[in-house]
Amino acid sequence: MQVPFIKMHGLGNDFVVIDARARPLALAPEQAARLADRHFGVGCDQIIVLEPDAEAATFMRILNADGSEAGACGNATRCIADLLFCENGDAAPLIRSRAGLLPTQCQADGRITVDMGKPELAWDKIPLASACDTLHLPLALGPLADPASCAMGNPHATFFINNPDALAIAELGPALEHHALFPERANIGFAEILGPDRIRLIVWERGAGRTLACGSGACAALVNAARRGLVGRAATLLLDGGALEIAWRDADDHVLLTGPAARVFAGTIELPEGAP
Repeated sequence: MQVPFIKMHGLGNDFVVIDARARPLALAPEQAARLADRHFGVGCDQIIVLEPDAEAATFMRILNADGSEAGACGNATRCIADLLFCENGDAAPLIRSRAGLLPTQCQADGRITVDMGKPELAWDKIPLASACDTLHLPLALGPLADPASCAMGNPHATFFINNPDALAIAELGPALEHHALFPERANIGFAEILGPDRIRLIVWERGAGRTLACGSGACAALVNAARRGLVGRAATLLLDGGALEIAWRDADDHVLLTGPAARVFAGTIELPEGAP
């Protein structure tokens, strides 16, 4: 089966986008993993399958590089908003993911803002395996301790440290992602506060590993830092792939994510049967 796709990225967080709005497509986890493989497939952090939706312009199904399904992806949402704008001229397409409805706004400067909704701060909503203070998790590993946690469509934990670039992320990330405290695994953020409105952030994403940018992780880092009084409710997040602007709105507690989206190339690939 030949499947058309578009390769896109948001600050290097890259996606294979497949349009299944007119022709249904159900990808098995092993098929998604093969498509995401950078040697045997197209290569990406996540596969995005667009499906019909009764209320929104599209339902965005998010499959991680290992074939597991994610609830939200801020960088991918911006990419899909850009595709829809180019498709029909709608500068404010409404997109749905497993996390719910995501309003978007295409800005005049080419950047796109996504309303990521309210963060979940209760331990059982993130979820965590047991009741605890989500602002100070009882979790430590190597040089890391005392993270804060919230959910932004996905579960997140953020460690606040100096010089995250010096950490052995490839060793710490998997162990923390799969820690028993996170029954659904978690995205792990390693954040350094550079100023009252500036944060350096590295994210280890569940099911994808270290990525160049993570939109929901950037939102979670801002929320967790603001809850601790380390920054205000708006900041620039500096990720490996570039900068994202995050604002935690006072009026309704919604988190707004603003950044670029880019189209790389389009192609067609034979749908793989699975891993070799």
